[in-house]
Amino acid sequence: MTTEGQVHLVGAGPGDPELLTLRAHRLLTEADVIVHDRLVSPEIMALIPAATRRISVGKATSHHTMPQESINRLLVDLARQGLNVVRLKGGDPLIFGRGSEEAEALRDAGIPHDYVPGITAAQGAASTTGVPLTHRGLATGVRYVTGHRAADAALDLDWDGLARPDTTLVIYMGAATMAAIAAELIRRGRPADLPAMAVASATTPREARVVSTLSRVAEEAAGLEAPVLFIVGEVVSLHAAQPLPELLADLPMVANA
Repeated sequence: MTTEGQVHLVGAGPGDPELLTLRAHRLLTEADVIVHDRLVSPEIMALIPAATRRISVGKATSHHTMPQESINRLLVDLARQGLNVVRLKGGDPLIFGRGSEEAEALRDAGIPHDYVPGITAAQGAASTTGVPLTHRGLATGVRYVTGHRAADAALDLDWDGLARPDTTLVIYMGAATMAAIAAELIRRGRPADLPAMAVASATTPREARVVSTLSRVAEEAAGLEAPVLFIVGEVVSLHAAQPLPELLADLPMVANA
């Protein structure tokens, strides 16, 4: 079956509209329909023409507006109507974004599709906080992991690898499991006072930060609103030496020793 429609799996980045790629911005203005996640920032959504159809398929903890299988079918159905579809995801569609699952469904259905990369939340948070993800003498590598587990399944991570002292650990979707992750890392030898930071809504006017330690960051970040990213490692110690960028100078920050 030949189809006239197509689907673009687009990364919206961490929230600042100026961090969108030029291609992503163009596709937002050309799309017939936008299928978007809950955490795409309002600043990004404001770039979409008012007449463009929008379909929210957002997910929250323990509550899915639309199951993933239904999202896959929706994308296929819209494309088969001959529509130019943008599937808009926060961050990058290939980093904890299920973009590859949706692409697989589109490929199986014979629907033309492509990826448009976005700046992932870790990069956005690093740029606004001044905390590098790697730094000579402090971290030679960085690991991205998700703290979310479907159906409350147990965390099954490469704990020994994550506990390496020369590694920066970035935890996505970890608000509910950060305390358990911290406890296991400490059990594996990481110091309780290892610098750690939580960043909410990175790169947006709502950005808020908690600078703390591995043993305390989960508790002290409990009041932050999603999306929250955790960065753990010696690199967080560089935060105090880095001023806020001028455009973000008025953002709230909580620093806890």
